[in-house]
Amino acid sequence: MKLGAIEGGGTKFVCGIGSADGHIIDSISIPTTTPEQTLGHVMQYFAPHNVQSIGFGSFGPVGTDSNKANYGRILNTPKPHWSGFPMLSYLKTQLHVPIAIDTDVNAAALGEATWGAAAGLDSCMYMTVGTGIGAGAIMKGKIVQGFSHSEMGHLLIRRHPDDHFPGACPFHGDCLEGMAAGPALEKRYGKKAALLDKEDKLWEIEAYYLAQALVNIAFVLSPKKVILGGGVMKQAQLFPYIREHVKQLMQSYLELPEDWIVAPKLGEFSALKGALALARAKIE
Repeated sequence: MKLGAIEGGGTKFVCGIGSADGHIIDSISIPTTTPEQTLGHVMQYFAPHNVQSIGFGSFGPVGTDSNKANYGRILNTPKPHWSGFPMLSYLKTQLHVPIAIDTDVNAAALGEATWGAAAGLDSCMYMTVGTGIGAGAIMKGKIVQGFSHSEMGHLLIRRHPDDHFPGACPFHGDCLEGMAAGPALEKRYGKKAALLDKEDKLWEIEAYYLAQALVNIAFVLSPKKVILGGGVMKQAQLFPYIREHVKQLMQSYLELPEDWIVAPKLGEFSALKGALALARAKIE
């Protein structure tokens, strides 16, 4: 069984060919520009491959409820040219195979639950901390879906007493994404996260915000594993800071599982492999 997978992000689309057991045979990265130009390259990539179905983990917000008219459509995104674009129907008319669509973070959570850090567990959460902050959750083996997909990156959090940054979210100001995503770090400190001093107190502040989100998620969903990925989380010094802040904020109210907070086992391929799982489920 040959399957197609797409991880659609704000800066790049990663496309791949893989098998039902999660093995990626080939992959390519395509810069995200306009929908027509970007998806034109996507279609060129898949044209010579006889895939049976395609799974698509897309940046959001995107319609993920198949019973709604906006299913498969990019919703109110700040990304130029993409707001309102009918992603799913456009791809279906061009590629002529079954296509499953969900958010990129839901796909990443599914990938890690199927073949990665949460394999063998019936619940987990995957959070990416990068250009934005997003999270997907698996509960009882299924992607969590309500009237919309989750938007945990916009959780409201308490401000660190030493942080006077107003926040960078165009919708909510000092929500989690507005205080802790990559652009917030760059705007606050004048450098990209990768260029900031690894010993600086700023990482303790960053961890304080992320830890608040994880404690809230523990209280609401109680996932058995929390997986933190994305460009900002490549700063390995963040993990011990986050774990310590979670412990302090929890105040022994809940006993968390051992190794509750971990890095992705699938590395950069969490979402792409999750898209393979979506593609497999589409034709099973």
